[in-house]
Amino acid sequence: MARKARQRISYVLPLAKSSGGHRLGVNGLAYDAENSILYSGGRDGLICAWAPDNHEKDAPHQGSVVSKLRSQIQAHTHWVNDILLAQNGAALVSASSDVSVKVWRPHAQEEHVPTTIGLHNDYVKCLASPGPESDWVASGALDHKIRVWDLHGAGERLCIDGGEDENNAKGSVYALSVRGSMMASGGPESIARLWDSRTGKRITKLVGHTDNIRDILINEEGDTIMTASSDQTVKVWSVMAGRCMHTLNMHNDSVWSLHSAHPRLAIVYSSDRSGLVVKTDLRGTSDWDEGMSLSVAQEQNGVSKMIATGEHIWTATSSSSINRWRDIPADGELQLPNQSPPQHRGSSFSRSRFATSPPSSTQTNGVSKPKIPVSCVLRIPDASRYANPKQRDSDGATIYSTVTLRKMSEAIADLDLGPVLPFQELPVDTIQGQHGLIKHIMMNDKRRVLTMDTAGEVVLWDLLKVRMVSVRWIIMVLNVYQCIPIQSFGKRHLDEVASEINTAESVANWCSVDTRTGRLACILEENNCFDAEMYADELKLENTGELREDQRINLGKWILRYLFSSLISEELARDETYRRQLQSKHSRRVQKAPAPRLTQLPSPPTGPWHDQSAGDDSLITPRANNGNAQQALTPGLAIGVATPHGGCAKNGGNDSHNGTSTDPASNLEKTSSNQSQSRNSTDRSKDYFSANPIVQSSSDPPAEDSSETSTQSPVDGEKEEKSKEGTTLFGKRFRMNMNFPKKLGRTSAEVKPPIVDEKAEESDKSDEKEERVIEDNFLGAIQKIRYEYEEYLPADPSQPLQSFIFPSSVNETPLLEPPQSTTIIVQEDRPDSGGVTDLYHGTVQTAGQDADQIEKSGPMWLGDLLLRNQIPLKEISKVSFVLMPFQDLLPPIAADKENSRLNANRMLRAKKICAYVAERIEPKAEGQDPNALKPEEYLDLYCQDQLVSPNTTLATLRAYVWNKGGDVLLYYKSNGRKPEIEKRLTGKAIEEPPVNEEGVPF
Repeated sequence: MARKARQRISYVLPLAKSSGGHRLGVNGLAYDAENSILYSGGRDGLICAWAPDNHEKDAPHQGSVVSKLRSQIQAHTHWVNDILLAQNGAALVSASSDVSVKVWRPHAQEEHVPTTIGLHNDYVKCLASPGPESDWVASGALDHKIRVWDLHGAGERLCIDGGEDENNAKGSVYALSVRGSMMASGGPESIARLWDSRTGKRITKLVGHTDNIRDILINEEGDTIMTASSDQTVKVWSVMAGRCMHTLNMHNDSVWSLHSAHPRLAIVYSSDRSGLVVKTDLRGTSDWDEGMSLSVAQEQNGVSKMIATGEHIWTATSSSSINRWRDIPADGELQLPNQSPPQHRGSSFSRSRFATSPPSSTQTNGVSKPKIPVSCVLRIPDASRYANPKQRDSDGATIYSTVTLRKMSEAIADLDLGPVLPFQELPVDTIQGQHGLIKHIMMNDKRRVLTMDTAGEVVLWDLLKVRMVSVRWIIMVLNVYQCIPIQSFGKRHLDEVASEINTAESVANWCSVDTRTGRLACILEENNCFDAEMYADELKLENTGELREDQRINLGKWILRYLFSSLISEELARDETYRRQLQSKHSRRVQKAPAPRLTQLPSPPTGPWHDQSAGDDSLITPRANNGNAQQALTPGLAIGVATPHGGCAKNGGNDSHNGTSTDPASNLEKTSSNQSQSRNSTDRSKDYFSANPIVQSSSDPPAEDSSETSTQSPVDGEKEEKSKEGTTLFGKRFRMNMNFPKKLGRTSAEVKPPIVDEKAEESDKSDEKEERVIEDNFLGAIQKIRYEYEEYLPADPSQPLQSFIFPSSVNETPLLEPPQSTTIIVQEDRPDSGGVTDLYHGTVQTAGQDADQIEKSGPMWLGDLLLRNQIPLKEISKVSFVLMPFQDLLPPIAADKENSRLNANRMLRAKKICAYVAERIEPKAEGQDPNALKPEEYLDLYCQDQLVSPNTTLATLRAYVWNKGGDVLLYYKSNGRKPEIEKRLTGKAIEEPPVNEEGVPF
């Protein structure tokens, strides 16, 4: 079975006080005229459906939100670059930078989530469809491919290489259009290519632009093509002639978007990077030279998309808001200005500081016609009636021409028109967007994140615990923690705030953070999400009486446990149903044939829930027993010699592997491991100090106590016991009676199979196990548990089958309550594209309802964590250090100076090192004095001549104090608070140092 691609889990925190709508810029617009719905796709991955208010407004105004949000859905995890309505408005197709093409059916009777119909190998930039009734859609991407997808989920129909050469770096597809069987594409090559959409064969190519082609239109007859380019021009091409017929130069910046609903492209809207929206009207003219271009609107940012609906124009920019502008009336008349002294008119567009007055109107045959101010004219027809007309060569419009139409400054240079002003200075309506996150900085504690939004406000977040809320139940009061912003710093510089609040500590990277969708997303991967731990006392948890002082909490396990809390509840319910059905089936099978005489079925352990007092102390964190929570323990403390010698080396190696120690000064707790590359999550650190492991050779004799020579999981231990039973007569009878029910009626004396038959039975049993296939996903973790149920079925059908699902207890992972709207995403790597693919998209609230989907798409390591409290096996990161007495005032910790070089878990605190020193240099006390000073209270550690705080970890010490390579050198000395230690060890007491008001030595 091929190994699945690497998977990751992401959760996205919702923004506070968010009322809906886009958080970042908008890239795509589509309008459903039949249902009067405006759709928008943004850089935040959202697709929104709006219900515009189509009532006519008397005057333009700014900031009035009259369009209501119908619905929105988080369709993508990256920018939405384009959207398209298909199948007569029943389907909305979206293209995204997450390399996917998805279809959303907003009018479906049941709630429909966007489904992926295709994947590219790079960002998908554009979409095109031959018509509203078509059952396919084409997409163009930066992978140089044009792909045709079936809208009903049948997959890819056709793939076209969009460039001349696959190795061409400029073969990306930025623009795409389809009309009938002809498809046109364009990109950074500055070449427009025509394709047969049925076969994928190239028809021809159009050369003439000098920069990236950003948009393409095809007329209804398919004989005329219009292209917009970053070279500031709009070109009109003849398909039959294969050349450029006209070049329009009404823009002074890169042209980004084109729109036309006219079958002959007689009315065309264009927008550019400066925010200018232009309407070119060619109706009633026989030549493109006779058309008129008018300035309709001026946005503050570049217009990435625009559409005309009725008497209005919608514009999308890098802002999260969407504006609606009044369109220039089709029957308007040009209002010419009075003659004035000649003055040159600037060609660049400038916005007036004052809003333009409403256009006046004239009466013609009793019908009022609006006037179009000449100030919004960019290019006018019939320029011969103005002064100093310039003759134009009709044959000058070639594919190499740069200016083919007369600019306004050339046509009416003698008129004092002033700057070009748009027809409407302010939008009629504005759909207000939200403020999304655009920048972030992870703090050194790897738990807090500082963010900045589009409004410039800086906010501090805690990825795990930020605010405690007391939940009062009938029996108890539980303290839960919600992931929300914890502090706002207003509009300040992000780096300035970061330098103020950052701390000097070193924590392993357990997640990555991004804000590309305008929200804070935390990404967890199998290889590092369980690397970071924090001490419980640093989290400032309430009611920590049941927690040990040195207990550590795994951050990745903590958040995953409660992100999928509803999924765990669902799996527990399903597990109970499965056990009940399995036991009922087993009881019917046992009733058909009674058990043989003189043979008793041994009482097997109840798996992970069995009583640990029976002698198995391999689990250092006790599980819940009969519903009673037990105390969660943290691995013990012991020092491992980094440079062992002699007999200590061998013992040290075994100690590191088994979690035991032969050092008389050490008191280690045993740890457990799992032969299936997983371990109990509480045992990941084994012990703080451990020697370098030395693998025991096969020639070494086994120890008498197997529990001390190798640690096993409860399941592996049971299998080993079963294998040992096979060497006794009882074991033979037990296996025969379980595997061959036909012989159950015989007496024990009659059951004497030959040795050959026994081997055959064992072979059959092993073959049966080999046939079991465990899937490499979340369901595989469930399958392993169910196979164990089949092995541990009790002999007495009346005895209930105990559950082997044991999530982490509240003592090990304190109760956490992420917001129910927190988004959960399961993603899979795509090595061929360098991106990721979404496999599951849900929320904390719906995780339990989506159990079937998560079982198929979730990784197995997630199932092992949630259901068995096991995390993947990984080598523990340690820090080597040398421990020496300061100026030899105290004795060394070891007689041999070589044994002063030690190593320990990177999370070991300095006060535990002090405890180790005190254990080595002081005699063991007969009784424990509760009022005695702790070792960190009378012993000090120094590194680089700096006093080390008792709670400082080795990782922080190496990163911020030692700050160089090699072993960390630590010196220990007495601070004088326990004078008897110097007197006992040196024979004389040292002078007690002065202390401050709090009794702490200076």
